[in-house]
Amino acid sequence: MSVRYLDQDFAVSAQVAPEAVSELCSAGFAAIICNRPDSEGDGQPAFAAVAGQARACGVEAHYLPVVPGEITVRDVEAFAALFAAAPKPILAYCRTGLRAETLWQLSAGLRDGELDSGRQGSAQRCSKVV
Repeated sequence: MSVRYLDQDFAVSAQVAPEAVSELCSAGFAAIICNRPDSEGDGQPAFAAVAGQARACGVEAHYLPVVPGEITVRDVEAFAALFAAAPKPILAYCRTGLRAETLWQLSAGLRDGELDSGRQGSAQRCSKVV
């Protein structure tokens, strides 16, 4: 499985298979975030199967599905909140890793606390970020 670190506490990858979760646990990941909606592609494992394996390994599993090209401000805010609350390091995945990386990049200001005062105004002006 190819994992790419964007920060010491955050990495992205393509679709995670349930049988690969033990490898992620051995690599030290404490949480997994799925950014891919179930049934998006043929042969895609359901999030519940990945989450079940994660729980069995002692890894938190979170489901925050987003549609390519339709990431909203709410999605970004939810990702930032999830990142803040989840144990580190975190692996986020989708079909290719791009949505997970996009959420990471778009949430940078929220994770760093830079957008707290202007966040609501941005959400009202723009319903889609990407």
